[in-house]
Amino acid sequence: MWFILALLSSIFAALTSILAKMGIENVNSNLATAIRTVVVVGMAWGMVFITNAQSGITDISRRSWMFLILSGLATGASWLCYYKALQIGEASKVVPIDKLSVVITLVLAAVILHEQVTTKSVIGGLMITAGTLIMVM
Repeated sequence: MWFILALLSSIFAALTSILAKMGIENVNSNLATAIRTVVVVGMAWGMVFITNAQSGITDISRRSWMFLILSGLATGASWLCYYKALQIGEASKVVPIDKLSVVITLVLAAVILHEQVTTKSVIGGLMITAGTLIMVM
C-alpha cells in the first residue's frame, strides 16, 4: 500500500508543479503560496474530521509538537522558495532541482536518523544528482 500511496504522491506533486506554473502567472509568489496553503490546510483538517482523528490532538507529546512545528516551518520555507523559483524559472528545470531533496534526505537520514547507507542508495543518489545536472544544463 505504501508504494501505491508514494506513486500517487509523485503524480500529485507533478500536477502541483504544472498547475502552479499555470496559475502563478502575474501573481505574487508569496500570495500564491498563501492561497495554496489555505487550500492544503482546509483539506488536511477536513481529513482529520472525516477520519475522526481530532481526539488524538491531546495525546501529542511536547517533543512531537516541536518537530511537527519545525517541519511546518521547513515546509513553508520550501514552498515559498519553490513558488518563487517556479515563477521566474522553467518548470522543467526548477522541478528536477527541487527533487534533489531526495538526495539531501538520504544524507540527512544517515546523519540525523542513523539510517543505514547502502551501496544501492549511494549509487541511486549519485544517479539522481547526475540526472538532475543533465536535465538543467
